[in-house]
Amino acid sequence: METLLVGVAGRAAAQERSHTLLRDDVAALRDLGFGALRLPAADGGLGVSFEQLIARLVRIAAADSNLAHIYRGHIAFVETLLAGYDQDAANRALWIDRIVAGDLVGNAQSERNDTAQITTVIEREGERITLTGRKYYTTGSIYADWIHLSALDGEQRVGVTVAASDPGVQSFDDWDGFGQQLTGTGTTTFERVAVDPADVVVAGENPVRGDHIAAVFQIVLLAVAAGIGQAALRDGLEFVRPRKRIFGSPGETLPRESPLVQQTVGTVSAAADAATRLVLSAARDVDSLVARGLDDADEANDLLLGVYRLQQVVSPLVLDAVTELFEVGGASAVSTTAALDRHWRNARTVHSHNPAAQRRRALGDFELNGTRPTWKPQASVDADAAADA
Repeated sequence: METLLVGVAGRAAAQERSHTLLRDDVAALRDLGFGALRLPAADGGLGVSFEQLIARLVRIAAADSNLAHIYRGHIAFVETLLAGYDQDAANRALWIDRIVAGDLVGNAQSERNDTAQITTVIEREGERITLTGRKYYTTGSIYADWIHLSALDGEQRVGVTVAASDPGVQSFDDWDGFGQQLTGTGTTTFERVAVDPADVVVAGENPVRGDHIAAVFQIVLLAVAAGIGQAALRDGLEFVRPRKRIFGSPGETLPRESPLVQQTVGTVSAAADAATRLVLSAARDVDSLVARGLDDADEANDLLLGVYRLQQVVSPLVLDAVTELFEVGGASAVSTTAALDRHWRNARTVHSHNPAAQRRRALGDFELNGTRPTWKPQASVDADAAADA
């Protein structure tokens, strides 16, 4: 994977400038079996821990944060599969085979409505089941083989997974954010899309599932942020090392020998390293929860609270570092060729998902009043975790 990531990093800025979707890079990761790493070796995966998977995701994000972000829904889908929350044995085996074969699962939960009411619906005509609706923030779906989404089946909210190749599915590259522009985080429409009854899942009110998978969704975002920090350090070093003059100094003064530049680089280095260590610690907590068994609601909620706390630290840590990065070169550091601004834009966009201010309030309520964040099926954890994603 390292050889691939060197190439990804080398072309990342140019691909953002030209708005070239990352289909080739996604295909290359598929060939390496990235999407199946968490599956047990007996099923065709490598059986890596969640922590090991997130460590790899940070490295991918350091090469191109867009590429790592594409896998957010897929990673959560696999964790749900491994935990055995929804599928029966036969359906679970089918999905494992698909993922081992390299299939990618996209995510399509949120809708651009005035309220949180879901308008995407399942329709039944005899034995035929179809899906019709319109989703936004459908991260990864434009690259996906399958799309997991929320819908209404009558009055009941369900999860459903459909083939992205169905003629009724269309994903549009219309995400208008100023960062993370290549994740396909735009509109996906579904027009009478065929649905396998086995892939309509009523999750029910399972607080362990809700908190566990919500934590997974958020850890993926924080891993992307940590990778952005590492990318900022790498690109900052590449910008500084060959330069021979710094603003305000006569003659040839090597910026890499400037105490001010060294201080800035040191700040970015510390932030990138700390963010990565913090994210990996949260991933380790997920492994611990799964190892102990997914049957204690308070333990699962403690995991989620810990991730909420981590978000308050990692987000400003990375954002401050990528802002500080511009101090390595004065006006030359804002060159579009250097493209150092993309790290700030991408970090700011990632940190706008699942706004940290809401999580701060939830943490304060818990500390002051003992009120735990709750998961409810009418605002499912998948939709909450994936909103604005």
